Amino acid sequence: MYLEEARFALWADFIERTFLETGFRELIDKGIINGATSNPAIFKSAILTSPAYQEQLATLTHLSSKAKYEALAIFDIQSAADILRPLYDKGDDGYVSIEVDPFLCDDSEATIAEGVRLHGSINRPNVMIKVPATDAGYIAMETLAGMGIPVNATLIFSVEQALKCADAFNKAAQKSSVDTVISVFVSRIDRAIDETLRAQGIQTGLMGILNASDIYNRVEALHVPKCRVLFASTGVKGSEFRASYYIDELLAPNSVNTAPIATIDAYVLGGDRTLKLPKNAVSIQEHHNKVANAGIVMEDIIKQQIEEGLDAFKVAFTEILDALE
Repeated sequence: MYLEEARFALWADFIERTFLETGFRELIDKGIINGATSNPAIFKSAILTSPAYQEQLATLTHLSSKAKYEALAIFDIQSAADILRPLYDKGDDGYVSIEVDPFLCDDSEATIAEGVRLHGSINRPNVMIKVPATDAGYIAMETLAGMGIPVNATLIFSVEQALKCADAFNKAAQKSSVDTVISVFVSRIDRAIDETLRAQGIQTGLMGILNASDIYNRVEALHVPKCRVLFASTGVKGSEFRASYYIDELLAPNSVNTAPIATIDAYVLGGDRTLKLPKNAVSIQEHHNKVANAGIVMEDIIKQQIEEGLDAFKVAFTEILDALE
């Protein structure tokens, strides 16, 4: 736990085979991170650009492209889970996440089957199965968590999505005691609207934070057993904000922030350790009003971000499979 008194954790939003044996271990040994997340885009970058996978790939020529991908990804997830296991064993998170096939996002039964299969194949207790927050996903989350499989609900941009995830996890908690996280994407919202806000003299880099803060407030108020909000999409693109901005401004009790390695390094070097959440509901609404008065319909922005997020993971997954064909 990075800030133990606040139960605030930093997880690395990055997986790559060589890194796992070097920088990953170092970040853990220094007490900086206590978990990790992955997604199809992360694995695409690792598998298609790192030479570390070539030796294993040479042994997988008889497999389909998806089977090759899973073999590579499972090996990395197992390695990360083994490195994190001492933290898990002492109750200090120690989780690593792997996402189900993004093309299953509208099929609850297939998502459940894949989640069960992946968790069984990896065969480590400290692995979270990532499930996108769709109508089918909520059903899958409840079922998987109810079976005792840790779940990371992902691609969450709206209060509605978050509350449906919380409801699924609350129902699952009646059947099984398992850790879950609700992953709220932050910076993508700001990148979608900041140009419009800047032109009208309205503060930028704030809507994503306040949207995430609103979700945090509402989820925390529900007291779902063993469930935390995780802030994702917290890297900074461009030079308008300091590199650790989306960690600094979302520092909250009982939360996780998963971030790129460069963002984590920047936070460790000079980040703010002051708790910033919970935020006042009135101040959140005031900024919502300013954004609405600027002609931005947040419901449309959020819908667009959900669709683009799912599409981006599908594209990355397709590119991996095509390259492994």
